[in-house]
Amino acid sequence: MEEVGDGEGVPVSVTAHPCLFVTLTAPSFGTVHTRREKNGKPLPCHARRDAETCPHGQVMSCTTRHGAEESCLGEPLCPDCYDYTGSVLFNALAPQLWKYFTDALRRRVAKATGLTLRELRAQCTISFAKVAEYQRRGVVHFHAVIRLDGPDGPNSPPPAWATAEVLADAVRHAAHAATATTPATADEPARILRWGRQLDVREITLDGELSDQAVAGYIAKYATKAAECVGTLDRRINPLDDLEAFDLRDHPRRLIAECMRLGDLDEYADLRLTQWAHMLGFRGHFSGLARFS
Repeated sequence: MEEVGDGEGVPVSVTAHPCLFVTLTAPSFGTVHTRREKNGKPLPCHARRDAETCPHGQVMSCTTRHGAEESCLGEPLCPDCYDYTGSVLFNALAPQLWKYFTDALRRRVAKATGLTLRELRAQCTISFAKVAEYQRRGVVHFHAVIRLDGPDGPNSPPPAWATAEVLADAVRHAAHAATATTPATADEPARILRWGRQLDVREITLDGELSDQAVAGYIAKYATKAAECVGTLDRRINPLDDLEAFDLRDHPRRLIAECMRLGDLDEYADLRLTQWAHMLGFRGHFSGLARFS
């Protein structure tokens, strides 16, 4: 992996290179309060005519039409049903899952074009810029710009076979194929983590529905949406701190507490969950530029 520059000096012709805007989501860890709209009008949160009652006595339905800034957004309908362990471990392994995604994408492009990985590197460069965004429920999504360039990067044209369709197929395959496995402990079985079912893949064009200027605006917005939107703390937490003494809502407090609990287990020592409890387990870079050649 080779670092690339900030885009200065990139020729205008690079806008003709196949380029996608991709959103990789997290899986569900439980039903949460949400705001949905249709034609600009808010819809009921989770209206269920025959809603089930969970084992903790909570009816899994909410007919409220939530406002955009309501504090309950992202919080589970039943906190005792919510998979806090899964949420924390997904955040911790999201950087690894991203790496496996990019590896699988490169292999898929090579296979689709009948090339070996070495031959692919001689003909094409796969570049990306990504940013991590926290959802209000406390898990990260990745938004990425992925582009096919020539062997010398953006200054060289991609080969004739390099199309947006080839890249989109590779993205969809890689998003499904990439998995990360957590270690098993005495109390926690090993988990296979993968991206969520929602996958957004859109082509970026100079004058199409999604332009490079629009994508730049999206990236700037996502880059400013840190963990504070969940209601967590903006500093590291001492293991001796009393979480009850902080002005935290129940949901972020439970996420932090789960980081602290799992961080005490030897099997998760490499994840450094205690040190990154204030980030709800995520310790990766919020943004990054790279080029696979």
